[in-house]
Amino acid sequence: MNDGNLSPAARATTRGVCRHLVDRGYAPVTEVTLATGRRVDVMALAPDGSLLVVEVKSCAADYLSDGKWEEYLEYCDAFTFAVPPDFPLDLLPAAEGLIVADAHEAAVLRPPAPRPKLHASRRKAVTHLFATTAACRLRLLLDPPMARVLAEG
Repeated sequence: MNDGNLSPAARATTRGVCRHLVDRGYAPVTEVTLATGRRVDVMALAPDGSLLVVEVKSCAADYLSDGKWEEYLEYCDAFTFAVPPDFPLDLLPAAEGLIVADAHEAAVLRPPAPRPKLHASRRKAVTHLFATTAACRLRLLLDPPMARVLAEG
């Protein structure tokens, strides 16, 4: 995880979204790399075991220059955008969920749209990915020298 590459707006939005999710019983993990090599901004395990992907967009240029978010839909039960308060909301697809967040809190303006259930094998793979990503991050916090070992895979 390297949030040092995030803009201040993206960092603040991500922080607020994660706080919001935790308050609602979700377990969020940032920057989760999927089997495709694409990296989702936030993946969260819901209290019911479903998987939520949150795509953080920091500004209009960020959204307009990045169309890969649709590739994430095959890896989650629910999908939503998260944007800062000054984001031009009319740019975002009305069919997708929408959260507005600053560094301290967030508000759901549109809940995630219903999605087809993940196939059991995909659910198992994504849940395993989520768990191992979270476990490796915790290990790095508790034992920083392990960073080299984990990076070598």
